[in-house]
Amino acid sequence: MSFTDQIDPEVLHALDTYPAERYIAVGDDPPRARAMTEAINREMRANLPPTDVTIKELTIPGLDCEIPLAIYQPPAPAPRGGLLWFHGGGYIVGVERDDARCIEFAECIGCTVVSVGYRLAPESTYRETIADAFAALNWMVDHASDLGIDQARIAIGGGSAGGGLTAGLAHYNRDKQGPDLAFQLLIYPMIDDTHDTPSGHEDTCPTIWNRDVSFKAWKMYLGDEYGSENVSSYAAAARAKDLTNLPSALVTVGAMDLFRDENIDYAQRLMAAGVPTDLQVFAGMFHGAEMLVPEAAASKQMRLGYLTSLKRAIG
Repeated sequence: MSFTDQIDPEVLHALDTYPAERYIAVGDDPPRARAMTEAINREMRANLPPTDVTIKELTIPGLDCEIPLAIYQPPAPAPRGGLLWFHGGGYIVGVERDDARCIEFAECIGCTVVSVGYRLAPESTYRETIADAFAALNWMVDHASDLGIDQARIAIGGGSAGGGLTAGLAHYNRDKQGPDLAFQLLIYPMIDDTHDTPSGHEDTCPTIWNRDVSFKAWKMYLGDEYGSENVSSYAAAARAKDLTNLPSALVTVGAMDLFRDENIDYAQRLMAAGVPTDLQVFAGMFHGAEMLVPEAAASKQMRLGYLTSLKRAIG
């Protein structure tokens, strides 16, 4: 059975939503890929329904740069849960205005969402990116009262590369003895630079995130560590030897996702390390399908799964 034969029929048409040039550009021409992605994001924002969620953009000081944030506030009374969110984009593209996801989190959970515009590769490597993530986390905790956030109900989360950054931050925060975290939301996280699994070889579809473009993104993100045996777990969480004392987690992934097997393995290792972990795998779903075809039954089921888990943790 071919790769496309196993895709859920309701989301199959989305394989033709974006041209292959977009993913080729991620690996070969990041500035062009960013321009294409921002155009898509502007169109998506323009088509979102009205919301009572307020959105504020600001910058905060990082270690050696300014970090842009977008803060999404629901009308729910304070104190609320808080979600520190990291956008996807292969560590190469994307910005802090991740409205489709962040508005849904704020509306459905009643939480404050702080979305981070972290530094991207190839101009920066994971060392700068993880520093931005940790700085944003500490800022959020320090300003919890001003943001209407209950410090005991702070989660970190992200999708794809943002999920990978979330997993890396959980390790980094533990090792740096940073703030206590209630939860980590790992939506098909990008956590393994080797992709040496069955699913890591299956996905070669040129119009979605695939094996070839993923390797190019990893090479830019890891810098001089790419291809070595000593890749940091802060960059690729699957490399971690010690998974103890991490926040409880949800790992969710589609069965037709490049990251399927590495995500399942990581969830199993979290469980074995004593970390309370839920694992959800959705048949017929490729990488990002639940956002490309939000009205499909499987997309609704997938989003309901991670929204329910997040609400249970911080709602």
